[in-house]
Amino acid sequence: MHSMNDYSSAIQLRSDRWSALRAATTALARDAKGKGAAAGRKDIEALFDSLALIEPYWAFPGMGAFDHMRRQFTHGNYEDLAFAVNRVTRALTTGAYRRRTIPLERDSLDQDEHDDEAMQPPEARALAKPYFEVLIVDSVNEHQERWLRNNVSRMRRPEDPFIYEAVVVPSLEDALIAVMFNHNIQAIVVRPGLTLKSKVDQSILTRYLARAGGRDEIDALHPESYGPELCRMIAKVRPELDAYLVTERSVEDIAGLDLGICRRVFYNQEDFMELHLNILRGVQARAKSPFFTALVEYSKQPTGVFHAMPISRGKSITRSHWIQDMGAFYGPNIFLAETSATSGGLDSLLEPHGPIKEAQELASRAFGSKQTFFATNGTSTCNKIVVQALVRPGDIVLVDRDCHKSHHYGMVLAGAQVSYLDSYPLNEYSMYGAVPLREIKERLLELKAAGKLDRVRMLLLTNCTFDGLVYNVERVMEECLAIKPDLIFLWDEAWFAFARFSPTYRQRTAMNAANVLREKFKSEAHAAAYEEQQKTLKDADEETLLNTRLIPPPQARVRAYATQSTHKTLTSLRQGSMIHVNDQDFKGEVEQSFHEAYMTHTSTSPNYQIIASLDVGRRQVELEGFEFVQRQVEAAMSMRRAISEHPLLSKYFKVLSAGDMIPEMHRESGVTSYYDVEQGWTDMWDCWEQDEFVLDATRVTLAVGGTGWDGDTFKTQILMDKYGIQINKTSRNTVLFMTNIGTTRSSVAYLIEVLVEIAKSLDELLDDASRMERLSFDRRVTNLMDNYPPLPDFSKFHDAFRAADTPEGDIRTAFFLSYDEKNCDYLDLNGSLQEAMDAGDTVVSASFIIPYPPGFPILVPGQVVSQEILDFMRALDVSEIHGYRPDLGLRVFTTDALSRVRGKDLSSSPV
Repeated sequence: MHSMNDYSSAIQLRSDRWSALRAATTALARDAKGKGAAAGRKDIEALFDSLALIEPYWAFPGMGAFDHMRRQFTHGNYEDLAFAVNRVTRALTTGAYRRRTIPLERDSLDQDEHDDEAMQPPEARALAKPYFEVLIVDSVNEHQERWLRNNVSRMRRPEDPFIYEAVVVPSLEDALIAVMFNHNIQAIVVRPGLTLKSKVDQSILTRYLARAGGRDEIDALHPESYGPELCRMIAKVRPELDAYLVTERSVEDIAGLDLGICRRVFYNQEDFMELHLNILRGVQARAKSPFFTALVEYSKQPTGVFHAMPISRGKSITRSHWIQDMGAFYGPNIFLAETSATSGGLDSLLEPHGPIKEAQELASRAFGSKQTFFATNGTSTCNKIVVQALVRPGDIVLVDRDCHKSHHYGMVLAGAQVSYLDSYPLNEYSMYGAVPLREIKERLLELKAAGKLDRVRMLLLTNCTFDGLVYNVERVMEECLAIKPDLIFLWDEAWFAFARFSPTYRQRTAMNAANVLREKFKSEAHAAAYEEQQKTLKDADEETLLNTRLIPPPQARVRAYATQSTHKTLTSLRQGSMIHVNDQDFKGEVEQSFHEAYMTHTSTSPNYQIIASLDVGRRQVELEGFEFVQRQVEAAMSMRRAISEHPLLSKYFKVLSAGDMIPEMHRESGVTSYYDVEQGWTDMWDCWEQDEFVLDATRVTLAVGGTGWDGDTFKTQILMDKYGIQINKTSRNTVLFMTNIGTTRSSVAYLIEVLVEIAKSLDELLDDASRMERLSFDRRVTNLMDNYPPLPDFSKFHDAFRAADTPEGDIRTAFFLSYDEKNCDYLDLNGSLQEAMDAGDTVVSASFIIPYPPGFPILVPGQVVSQEILDFMRALDVSEIHGYRPDLGLRVFTTDALSRVRGKDLSSSPV
């Protein structure tokens, strides 16, 4: 039987154990004296032992029922045992325990036993009271625990908006394990009687407690501080939860402590009703969705529509003879909830004062920002808003060259002097990685040496990348601030909104890193470390600075912005996005310009349904984001394991690991793979805490070159056309499978079945292939896997668009110069373009050239075309290249146009 370390999550382990126990007890009850009975009893004993480690952390079925089932097994009551285990397993699978009491006696009747929650209509599910669990931390005996549970149960009233059950654990360590194992927990009551140590297996504790600070920090705690410290430590792993501290200490003692997530302190009183009401109020505060609620109420009001939306209230549809099918498809509510932004009293996105303002404040709390702004036209617009608000014409911006195209267009609009940074290439898979910190520091030091550091405004990076590469955000910000203490950071987290709700992932988000650094810079320890390093580095050369982990001055300003596509990774309608701000100078320096940029790019007719979905999506992640993200990671991990272990799949496919996608020099932990057939699971925490880059486990990049199909063909003709599996991204020889919070284990199972079927069909095809057909197949595989074109670096801006001997260029002037057709010409890739380069001519792109995939510009306006870029364009086997005209060729600037621009002062505002 697999140990706990063989599983990527406690949830999956628990689910599998109960399913295995149901199968084993059913078999034993059917034939208690058969040939396999002895082995069956041994398996059941092992399953009970395994479950005994983790069942104390859940309210259902509860340790009382669990111990009773174990006694039934000991006494040979196998039929009663099988019945109870079957009921428990079914209730856990369907979620029935969340709605009603589950009787476990064999003669009991459960009228709704087969009433699976998923089969109920949405209206019925919406009427049910949400269920959660309350963790009570107190070292009590069995009698006292029963007294605690009974007192909690007695407080419940029919009018309560929620239902909850209590889980009681004795120690601080058990409490930390519970909140990481049990996603149902929404509140914690910390009583004076808690102890420090758990009796659980030490290897499990060591593995999980690192997320809350580690065993050393826990061992150093004093008994009188256990309660307050627990509240603080839980805030590290699940900051969305509420804690209530029952203490015997005086008000003065408690007042100066960091109580983390503690909402209220009770002084040695047993006022269970007051505690009960506070628990409900705390969960209700997270369950609020002010704009969605306002929109629902608006839809119920009888109104006369005399504004500019015929579809409002559905009138233009219900009166129609030709579009009734649209009304039937969408239903009435979406039209009843439609209104103009200037009417209906539902608040304005451009000047929010009511429910939209409140919804944005709740989102700010949930995502750890200081301000949060909603957007209804995607993160492309969010990126342009932030850049325009912060960047002035002539400012130097360091930009990840293979970032989303919206950033490049944002640079054009802002008139920035763009200094492109190159990510490390993954030539073998025709994709880029991320920008090494060393290169960023090197560029900043170059600009400092050139006397331009005062003009450097922003560093713009993608975190995480489409392929799942994640930066060490805190370290990047620290070291860059050590060189430029007021540098602004824009982190494009379009694919990373979910990360806030996982303890492992959260540490690498922009908002979390900003909050950590703000606290860190205030500390005396940081000031002392800075002074000490300054002495050491007094006369240091550039190489020393590049090789040293730099410490920023205590007066450095933390200025971080994150743009997130909520709709890509959380629950939101298409184009629902957010801008998160954690900028110490926002109020004094940015607020007005941000408001103007927001007005510039935001529609005056925003879609209210998108805003409502952002509000509800925030509500969801505050209450169940931890569970959903955990299940998402679990689904991706099971996919990795299934593909890695299947002998047939390994012939044609390979799951790319961190070792494949991140060079060794950037993996300080030495971790190469999250799952290995020989060693099992690797704890992700180690590499996520240490490494310069890590791989997001929820993205599974599959190398498919071994099938003889390129990535685009495999995606379109095989996965989509034949099996109905939709994916976004491919490279020349890979496809990317992204799990999300809606991914189920059954959908993963279907994908594995499809891959196995594809592998079997290839086996059969090759078995019957002629020698020439086999040679053709091998040649295609070799071409895809070995004969790959090297990925080109950014060449340079032409001298006409940059000052002498500087890497940064004026992309705005180049962009608008191309508006006049007389300034441009077209050159054929295989003819006139190559001839011009062979003749020594400098060819300069007049357009953004963006192949899909990979989906970022390989040429920008004003960039010199290098031989490497030309070779790469020729080798591209994708049909979609934005900005390129196959019928005409590559759009380039004429020599006369470049001559006219050359010599202008490009260090000031562009034309």
